[in-house]
Amino acid sequence: MNIVFLSPHFPPNYYPFSVNLRRMGANVLGIADTQYGHLRQELRSALTEYYRVDDMNNYDQLLRALGHFTSRFGKLDRLDSLNEYWLETEARLRTDFNIEGLKTSQMGPIKRKSRMKKVFQKAGVDVARGRIVRNIKDALDLIDETGYPVVAKPDIGVGAAKTYKIQDQTQLENFFNDKPPVEYFMEEFVQGQIVSFDGIVDEKGIPIFTTAHEYSTGVMEAVNQAQDIYYYSFREIPPNLEETGLKTVEAFKLRSRFFHLEYFRTQDNRLVALEVNMRPPGGLTTDMFNYANDIDIYAIWAEMIVRGSAKVTTTRPYHAAYVGRRGDRQYKLTHQQVMAACGDALRHHQPIEGVFAAALGSYGYLLATPDLDQVIQLADTIQE
Repeated sequence: MNIVFLSPHFPPNYYPFSVNLRRMGANVLGIADTQYGHLRQELRSALTEYYRVDDMNNYDQLLRALGHFTSRFGKLDRLDSLNEYWLETEARLRTDFNIEGLKTSQMGPIKRKSRMKKVFQKAGVDVARGRIVRNIKDALDLIDETGYPVVAKPDIGVGAAKTYKIQDQTQLENFFNDKPPVEYFMEEFVQGQIVSFDGIVDEKGIPIFTTAHEYSTGVMEAVNQAQDIYYYSFREIPPNLEETGLKTVEAFKLRSRFFHLEYFRTQDNRLVALEVNMRPPGGLTTDMFNYANDIDIYAIWAEMIVRGSAKVTTTRPYHAAYVGRRGDRQYKLTHQQVMAACGDALRHHQPIEGVFAAALGSYGYLLATPDLDQVIQLADTIQE
């Protein structure tokens, strides 16, 4: 089986995906703009061949890379990066080379928040009122229905980049005066806790692994207001979250993919759709899957890709949590004191670099313990 992996070195904790594909007997064909010698040794050993391009955003160079792999190894069976940034590029390459998986024609409801909302509605999932706004009149027509505040976000966007909470007329006018030259989707602000339903579906769309998380704050607030964030996994998925998540998976007709589905949970326990992501949750969340369940999610995904499915048994013995700290903030406990305070509950810690730092902080701690109260107490202690 020939599997092309775009940017297999990023994020750094994703290298085990390639390692486990190779263990399953696949040819792992890497494409990136990083020097081969700069890849970690485990990744280099896993790659059957590596094709370096000068610019990953140069589509012609990616075409040449796939042409080279085809001439060397025959038909390409899979192509992925597990990264939101490359989702449309992946789909275009799959379309041009007739590779199984999401194609360009399927990108609209996955990438455009305006079309995503329609799929949620068709599945019977509550959504916030919203629409594309091309000018201030469009926005005011919506606000007449919803009132302030509203949230403006790029119709096609990654994470909370260029997302704004608008509280009044002055902020609305400022937004349109400085609005980036892309199409914007605006919707009513929903007050609620952010929760997610996450997992993997096999080639028939059957979930083989599921989990769920609750977030201390929204990514928009973490990015725009530089707030500390932590989030933790449930040992028992709330029934309405599981039901809503499974309906969403079915509505989007997912196959052979990770999924990360986000919702607001309101005070009256309703779930209101936020967005879908056809990838693993970001940062170190895949490692949280492992700590929470005593599994190897990298091996599970690789088996699903190569064999079409995988048998997974989970009992969720632990709540796993990510707790972030920011480099420009003074905390009560030093790093050494944090490690002492957490004891055996601390499973991993590392710097967070690059694009993830704006939301997750510059240093992250992973906790795992059966006791949710302990998780929350330790998270508060780390961030105090």
